[in-house]
Amino acid sequence: MFVASFKVLRAHKGLTWFTVLAGVAGLLVAGAFLTPAFFASHAEITRDGRITAISWVLLAAFYLVAAFVSIFFNAALISQADVALRGGTPEVGAGLAAAARRWPALLGWAAVSASVGLVLRAIEERLGFLGRLVGSLVGLAWQLTTFLVLPVVLLEGAGVKDGVKRSVDLFRRTWGENVAGGAGIGLVGMVLSLAGYAVLLLAGLLLGGTATLFVCIALAIVWSVLVAVFTSTLSGIYQTALYRYAADGVVPGEFASVDFAEAFRAR
Repeated sequence: MFVASFKVLRAHKGLTWFTVLAGVAGLLVAGAFLTPAFFASHAEITRDGRITAISWVLLAAFYLVAAFVSIFFNAALISQADVALRGGTPEVGAGLAAAARRWPALLGWAAVSASVGLVLRAIEERLGFLGRLVGSLVGLAWQLTTFLVLPVVLLEGAGVKDGVKRSVDLFRRTWGENVAGGAGIGLVGMVLSLAGYAVLLLAGLLLGGTATLFVCIALAIVWSVLVAVFTSTLSGIYQTALYRYAADGVVPGEFASVDFAEAFRAR
């Protein structure tokens, strides 16, 4: 599955632009909301140690907008990954336009996702170890059953409610190793990251010097960003291919070599 996703990415390198744009937009959103939240609360925190109400509003708005930005660009990636899998030529503008046409549904899904995330985090913080255990299990179940919501919303034109129902239905009717696929891409990312860190650490030890250390740290940060872009784009491609097989029973594009019959088993 990783190899098939990589082949699609190698043939259409422009798909990485959606992940890059998501990262840049995320930084801009963070700066726009967190900076005024910090200054609004700074005076009050120094007086009584509490965060101001306006800061809580800004933090909540940041959480929603950040979720929307991530979902928007992921939806744009899915739209063009689907084009690539069907033999077409993906374009950044076309992907952004496709996501923009579905922005109300994407915003609704962002609100639902952000709310679920906040509830799970509250459970984890209030109930200690038990809360973390429950939160992890519920979070995993939520992630699995809603894994195909974005492709459904974008490619089928469904709303949030119908998108969730459709995703759950696809999950029930087809039993797949979507966990293994996601974990596999994550594992590759971890291996790439550790390998890069090991090389940079070895170079720092061999060359020595403070300047070399700072250069190695900077290169490690750059390497982490590149690996994150790479694995995030692969994950979007894999998610799209997974949806096409689950919804249509068709193995698309480069995934023709993947034995999806073993990845999906009827319950």
